[in-house]
Amino acid sequence: MGWILLALGLVFMVEGLAYALAPSIIERVLEMLRTLPEGARRQFGALAFVSGLILVWCAFYIGL
Repeated sequence: MGWILLALGLVFMVEGLAYALAPSIIERVLEMLRTLPEGARRQFGALAFVSGLILVWCAFYIGL
């Protein structure tokens, strides 16, 4: 449970930092995402999920 809270806290920190430092860039990215077809957004989401899964696996593999 501690690892989940740590990971969630890190996600919130990175997301919050992006919104605090560059809100206009976040708005442009969201507008760009709205223009993409649904299939492309699904592929992007799947790619992000698999990338995160690989990073978590690597962290456990090296013993973190």
